[in-house]
Amino acid sequence: MTETLHINALENEAIYIFREVAAQFEKPVLLFSGGKDSITLVRLAQKAFYPAKIPFPLMHIDTGHNFPETIEFRDKLVKELGLELIVRNVQDSIDQGKVKEESGRYSSRNVLQTTTLLDAIEEFKFDACIGGARRDEEKARAKERIFSVRDDFGQWDEKNQRPELFDMLNGQIELGQNVRVFPISNWTELDVWTYIENENLEIPSIYFAHKRDIFMRDGLIWSASEHVFKDDEEEVVERMVRFRTVGDMSCTAAVDSYAETIREVVAEIRESSISERGARIDDKRSEAAMEKRKQQGYF
Repeated sequence: MTETLHINALENEAIYIFREVAAQFEKPVLLFSGGKDSITLVRLAQKAFYPAKIPFPLMHIDTGHNFPETIEFRDKLVKELGLELIVRNVQDSIDQGKVKEESGRYSSRNVLQTTTLLDAIEEFKFDACIGGARRDEEKARAKERIFSVRDDFGQWDEKNQRPELFDMLNGQIELGQNVRVFPISNWTELDVWTYIENENLEIPSIYFAHKRDIFMRDGLIWSASEHVFKDDEEEVVERMVRFRTVGDMSCTAAVDSYAETIREVVAEIRESSISERGARIDDKRSEAAMEKRKQQGYF
């Protein structure tokens, strides 16, 4: 009963935030990756505006190195719900010479997304970008407000943030600024999974245990793919794994698992001593990797 009341309170807060976005901004967009958090956001947005359709588009910044299961699910969900999807590709930014492809053992396109995202915001003149970041994920994200202002260069200043008292959300921005909005900021990973279970939401198969070709590096389980650099001595083996968080192949590690249902996933998370972001390879570049990316305009 207590858990149900907790989830209901979180849902009500998120719905309130969505409605405030619609009321205070002219051109919002929901950033959608096909992952569990953005899927949860879509359901919350549906409830916020029912019986009308979600009144803003979804946008995916596609690195080109995503897991196929996630992209297939993204397209399926958008088609089923009749939503507008905008896709902008990191490969285009590379081809235009705006960013340079990384090379070597830890190469990734994750950081390159920033330029593509900022260009898309400018292209469509979005003034609010809604995303599924949560404070429990990572310490830089714990510093963010629910309405988090970015300057006219798309940058975030962690030392200059607005106070958010009670449920008062200030959406006033100056010319050139935009806001990143986090409706599930106060949720935990377990809250998200509990909500997915309660709402009977479909999610990509990649979140459940499955056999996959992997190799080990730095104590992490890397997905064997043409998009992921692998040394000759790193042996590819088949292993039963699942993914707790889904970025692209070059920045997301798997975890050993036999959880094949949502209920089993929830039980596994309750017992885990490792954080969700512990499986994000890109966070391990430095102690302040996420904060530096956010300062540069990363979501």
